[in-house]
Amino acid sequence: MKRQLRALAAAGLLVASSLVAVALGGSASADTQICEQYGSTVIQGRYVVQNNRWGTTAQQCINATNNGFEITTLNGSSPTNGAPTAYPSVFFGCHYTNCSPGTNLPIQVSQISSATSSISYRYVSGATYNASYDIWLDPSPKRDGVNQMEIMIWLNRQGPIQPIGSVVGTTNLAGRTWEVWRGSNGSNNVISYVASSAISSLNFSVLDFINDTRNRGAITNSWYLTSIQAGFEPWQGGVGLAVTSFSANVNGGGNPTTPPPTTPPPGGGASCAVKYTANSWGNGFTADVQVTNTGSSAINGWTLNYSLPSGQTVTNAWNATVSQSGSAVTARNVGHNGSIAPGGTASFGYQGTLNGSYSSPTSFSLNGANCSRS
Repeated sequence: MKRQLRALAAAGLLVASSLVAVALGGSASADTQICEQYGSTVIQGRYVVQNNRWGTTAQQCINATNNGFEITTLNGSSPTNGAPTAYPSVFFGCHYTNCSPGTNLPIQVSQISSATSSISYRYVSGATYNASYDIWLDPSPKRDGVNQMEIMIWLNRQGPIQPIGSVVGTTNLAGRTWEVWRGSNGSNNVISYVASSAISSLNFSVLDFINDTRNRGAITNSWYLTSIQAGFEPWQGGVGLAVTSFSANVNGGGNPTTPPPTTPPPGGGASCAVKYTANSWGNGFTADVQVTNTGSSAINGWTLNYSLPSGQTVTNAWNATVSQSGSAVTARNVGHNGSIAPGGTASFGYQGTLNGSYSSPTSFSLNGANCSRS
């Protein structure tokens, strides 16, 4: 619902309000009040502050400053076992066709040499909310609609609320230990990094969190960073919450994505066999893929590459992160099946659309090594 409502806003289906203090895409030279449901303004000629009241019909107003924003009116509330009322935030990049001035996003992950950001918050007591930093990624350079991957950094969690999904472990990033959650909201996948105690300011590498997400098999280097955002998700109360400063810089000059080698790199290949079982009908198909380690040592982390015949498009997958560019398909392990012992098997599957007669792919490579068919 959150993203669908934002999409309606992008389509121009908003209702005008007498409370509107600034039009979408305006510019704030001084403190600017925004009460429009999806109203926004530009600050520093570089970032966009947005009200983004998607989860309630009650009034919410924010005051955009040159350095961030403050929530000044918040009349709505939501049950703590559901979604929040809103996500007022400041962002760099593109969000539902609204792009910050001069942004170089979307940019392919492989082309990023550095991505840094700093954020400072002011908190209040007696409210239920999280202070959330969002990083959005997609297989395509998308400037509108729902992105497939959302990274959430929870810098402060107040009240009986929790991220989407379940706990999958902990990790150390930005000099701190984070509890890692993983799940899906039905529209996009979400990996959340939750701080053990409130953090009022943070200066960190956004790329470190992107790389950790990639290492979990959720994205690949061919995906695109589309936007980075910082703000609040309030459930109950929250007047006075503020982002007091925000900055973000994403620099190119990284290594563009190249196709995997056709021969195994020294020490980097794998002995493997692939069993591909498909079921097709008029305009669709499903496929079950089993990858067997035929070598003598364990495979820790795997990427399977192959090409689908013309007319086949993957629509959704399970037990692997599957992306497609043209006919080329890349399948990466997820957390629970990343290790394949000698003689062991990892399985995944997907559903797709079909245009024309069906045929199965004929060749596969695992971590750069050609696989036999089983």
